[in-house]
Amino acid sequence: MFAVYAARIDRDQPLSGLESGERPAPEARPGWSTVEVRAASLNHHDLWSLRGVGLPEERLPMILGCDAAGVDADGNEVVLHSVIGQSGHGVGPSEPRSILTERHQGTFAEQVAVPTWNILPKPRELSFAEAACLPTAWLTAYRMLFTNAGVRPGDSVLVQGAGGGVATAAIVLGRAAGLRVFATSRDEARRARAVELGAVEALEPGARLPQRVDAVIETVGAATWSHSVKSLKPGGTLVISGATSGDRPAHAELTRIFFLELKVVGSTMGTKDELDDLLAFCAATGVRPVIDEVLPMDRAREGFERLASGEQFGKIVLTND
Repeated sequence: MFAVYAARIDRDQPLSGLESGERPAPEARPGWSTVEVRAASLNHHDLWSLRGVGLPEERLPMILGCDAAGVDADGNEVVLHSVIGQSGHGVGPSEPRSILTERHQGTFAEQVAVPTWNILPKPRELSFAEAACLPTAWLTAYRMLFTNAGVRPGDSVLVQGAGGGVATAAIVLGRAAGLRVFATSRDEARRARAVELGAVEALEPGARLPQRVDAVIETVGAATWSHSVKSLKPGGTLVISGATSGDRPAHAELTRIFFLELKVVGSTMGTKDELDDLLAFCAATGVRPVIDEVLPMDRAREGFERLASGEQFGKIVLTND
């Protein structure tokens, strides 16, 4: 079958290890099901895999892609939960939790195999491309907002780095849930787009907010950390799920954190139940993922290049037509 995969690891030039071509189709395995992939979306996790983060060379070649929507063997339209081993279903009891492409072949292919437990029905209201955007970036944003930050309608939230997949999802979900959302971006056009999507105001990184907020959604890391901490109300919560600018901020703001009794919460992906809730939320409210570009699977390199450049706003989707 045709697939897009990591053939080599290159920490400095990750795209040099990206290849596409024929790979073995998934083999039958007890407790697992094979899904015909109709759409799959890119994540920064795919770029990190090409750098060898979470993917050692002995597991190469590895088909990339965490997210997918498609059709199962019975003809049902489905969405995949990409966290493997979280429940013990379909894997051994000692296998640690992982995301597709770390231990098991991913979704940038004509077919993918996952534990049957990881398959959820796709709401008919969502297209394959829309549904394929949800299991990683959008699920991460959903968990950050509603589980780990614990915000409620009327609360205020700062989303750092508008334009990235998680940040964009947090703006749209926050607006739909009745939150007062502020956003930041270095790019004027991205700030304007953030306001179009529902942010009350979008500012340059580091700019003083009109008010302190109840929670901060942080994926940028070192470059915005100090601003994130300073933007919180006393007792507020900073939820972090990534550090694209580095994980060692110049100012950790420890005094402010303990004096104002701030909470710092790490967040990674989400549960199958949370993905089910997210799918239902999108179906019921009309909220849809922001899609930057849809490309056929054989043009995956173009999508990777756009993601690596940081020029995208929203998700890049690959399809098997």
